[in-house]
Amino acid sequence: MTQGLLPYTVEVVAGADTLTARAGLPLVLETLRALGGEDIIREAVRVRQRASGYSEVEKIEALVLLLAAGGTCLDDIEVLKADRGLARLLERTLPGADTLRQFLYAFHDARLIEAAQAARPAGTVAYIPEETAALQGLARVNTALVHRVAAQGRGTRATLDYDATIQESHKREAQPHYQGGRGYQPAALYWVEQDLVVADEYRDGNVPAGMATLPLIQRGFQSLPPTVTEYSFRADSASYDERVLQWLADPDRPGGPRGPIGFTISADMTDPLRRLCAAVPEDTWELLEARATETVRCAEVEFTPGEWPKDAWPLRYLVLQLRKTQGELFATGSATKYLAVVTNRPGAVAELIRWHWQKAGTIEQVHDVTKNELGAAVPPCGRFGANAAWYRLSLLTYNVLSAR
Repeated sequence: MTQGLLPYTVEVVAGADTLTARAGLPLVLETLRALGGEDIIREAVRVRQRASGYSEVEKIEALVLLLAAGGTCLDDIEVLKADRGLARLLERTLPGADTLRQFLYAFHDARLIEAAQAARPAGTVAYIPEETAALQGLARVNTALVHRVAAQGRGTRATLDYDATIQESHKREAQPHYQGGRGYQPAALYWVEQDLVVADEYRDGNVPAGMATLPLIQRGFQSLPPTVTEYSFRADSASYDERVLQWLADPDRPGGPRGPIGFTISADMTDPLRRLCAAVPEDTWELLEARATETVRCAEVEFTPGEWPKDAWPLRYLVLQLRKTQGELFATGSATKYLAVVTNRPGAVAELIRWHWQKAGTIEQVHDVTKNELGAAVPPCGRFGANAAWYRLSLLTYNVLSAR
């Protein structure tokens, strides 16, 4: 065929059944491989018990393709496998659903679940099991890809946004969550400037969002490349914990980068804090937003959380007053509602609150995309480790697509 006006090569194929509507999928693998994904996976993830069959690289690549194509369950791989045009572009056949299911099972270890159950304090139900070596390897794959993507832009600033989400599941092993259903409640840390997920932790649905958040936050900062020199952090009240606050505020923090980390975290509205809000003089409140049904005003109050070190730099408590404009009442039966944000950052109260609110368009958007477009909404089975691998692969797929 002669070259036309457009810079495309026309390829003649023998039969129409070797054409595909999924010609963009090979670009996903091309991106993964351009970032060194093959070598990273080969080194970090080793679960095969015999040398024959599909390799870990081929199985992970197939799962990334499945998730990128919008697959919501393992059986959807059969649609891609039957696409002869896609197989021609990939120059190979894809593994089947049973093969991928057995691969995900290798990320599960019932002994770790039993150990976590045995170690939980008496009278408690929730626990967070340790990750298998295979899951840890998958995390190293993601960290290495994050470093390689970031190296292209030499990013020196990192704002990490933390949030958990709910995966609904009707599997027998799924636990009840706070919204009334059953499922899982994984958490993730998102690097805003690079549009990358840097760390995650899979949790049962009955694990409170505020339970043991510091280890994952530490892991998120440890996953950043050495080129980063300026750090920030945002989270909702699940991270409102003295251990988290003290770690973030300490410039010599153990298990994390040295130097300042500017943060804003939604604070629990305790009775002492609520009394301070109610005592703020009317002329001290600053108008933040005038909405259709309510006005939002802001101010700053002096408050110290718990056992805050006396020699530590004091934190700032920014408070919000939401007041109904038409005499309507909040669910509490009051016309006024108070919220609070704790921070160590300098600046005007209104600007800091608006910066904190930006989290709603970052990590929450990631949860929306991964659950509704990249298969993370539905766990594939009842095995905790397999579901954790599926979720982590969804986040890995998000990062590969972001890198494109």
